[in-house]
Order: sequence, then C-alpha cells, then structure tokens
Amino acid sequence: MIDLFTKHPRSVGETYFEHLLMALGFAGRMAVATFVCLVHAILPFMFEKTGSKMVADLYQRTGSGRVVSRNSENTQVKIA
Repeated sequence: MIDLFTKHPRSVGETYFEHLLMALGFAGRMAVATFVCLVHAILPFMFEKTGSKMVADLYQRTGSGRVVSRNSENTQVKIA
C-alpha cells in the first residue's frame, strides 16, 4: 500500500513529502495562471503574454533537471 504513495515520487528522485510540496507549488502556479488567462479573456489588453509565459515556465520545470525512471529496473536517468 505504501508503494502506491512512494513509487512515482521515487521515480522522479523525490520523497513523498518533497513531491507533495512540489505538486502543491505547481497547483498554486496553475491557479494563478488560470486567473491571469480568465482576466485576459475578458480584458484582452491585460496580461497579453503573461499566461503563455507562465504555462511555458511550468512545462520547462516539469522536465528540466528532474530525475525520471527510464526502465523496469528503476534505473534513474537525469534529464538535462
């Protein structure tokens, strides 16, 4: 049962709590990006590039420098 909570965090080189904090940080950034995009939808002259920059930054952070499991033996490979 514990493996359900730790397998994925281990595969990206994090403990459960490190992964929890990282995911909560992403959720917060996504909430702000959502708000920015909603404001831009109503007032197109505001936040013209902010939402897309925030999304690009989040995308960059999901792979940049994180450790990801690449095979069934759980060998970890660092992604640059």
